[in-house]
Amino acid sequence: MYSRQGFSGLPICMAKTQYSFSHNAAKKGVLSSFVLPIRDVRASIGVGFIYPLVGTMSTIPGLPTRPCFYEIDLDTTTGKVIGLS
Repeated sequence: MYSRQGFSGLPICMAKTQYSFSHNAAKKGVLSSFVLPIRDVRASIGVGFIYPLVGTMSTIPGLPTRPCFYEIDLDTTTGKVIGLS
């Protein structure tokens, strides 16, 4: 799919457990003869890479265009913080 869209030249960033070369953190060290299950492939076109999701790895959501701290203020009369829920 990404090749058809013109992104086949992007580097790959692998999201997997840091404890093993496989997808399984319980299998320590260098393994041989294992299957690496890729459950999804996503692209971060803005930063320029494609990343397969291996096993049960999850990703964090992206940040908004306007950071939330712009909506936080201090009412100097009462001393209360405004904009936190």
